[in-house]
Amino acid sequence: MIAAIDVDYSDSAGARTAAVIFADFEDSKPYAEYRIDLRHIAPYVPGEFYRRELPCILELLSQIKEKIDTVIIDGYVSLGERPGLGMHLSQAMNHSVTVIGVAKSKFEGSDPKEVIRGNSKNPLYVTSYGIDSDVAAQKIQSMHGPYRIPTLLKRVDRLSKWNAQPDSPANRSQPNRSEQDFASSSTGSVR
Repeated sequence: MIAAIDVDYSDSAGARTAAVIFADFEDSKPYAEYRIDLRHIAPYVPGEFYRRELPCILELLSQIKEKIDTVIIDGYVSLGERPGLGMHLSQAMNHSVTVIGVAKSKFEGSDPKEVIRGNSKNPLYVTSYGIDSDVAAQKIQSMHGPYRIPTLLKRVDRLSKWNAQPDSPANRSQPNRSEQDFASSSTGSVR
């Protein structure tokens, strides 16, 4: 199964992390959806974004019941010679899953594959670990939807927003875990 994951932040509420689970890149509807709210998160540190976002993603992945073999993140797997969020995620998961990063803007010094979808003139920037970058770009290109942002990536983006309400018949969102403090979490393996 494939998990597309996104995180949204609120100054007053913490982080909302969402995942949309699906079987094939061409799927138009999710198999399942998950969402958790985490109240206490690490502060943003320029150049170390992964320290804030990675604990949120790992906590959500630990609650997903389906066997995940590919994770799609909103961001970069690598930032040129430096590891990005996706590489840190792969390392935290002992390289047990393929990670594909899909970014909406280019990071200077990175070497992503550019994917043009729909009538957009603006590409998506795709990086990967555990899969050839050309193949990862083809898979993102093949995703359902006529617009720049594929249907299920748009879905997980909306689900992660603080004003979003899950409405999928396949919804399997987990209970709110907002009382947990992940500000000093260390990375670990995912169950």
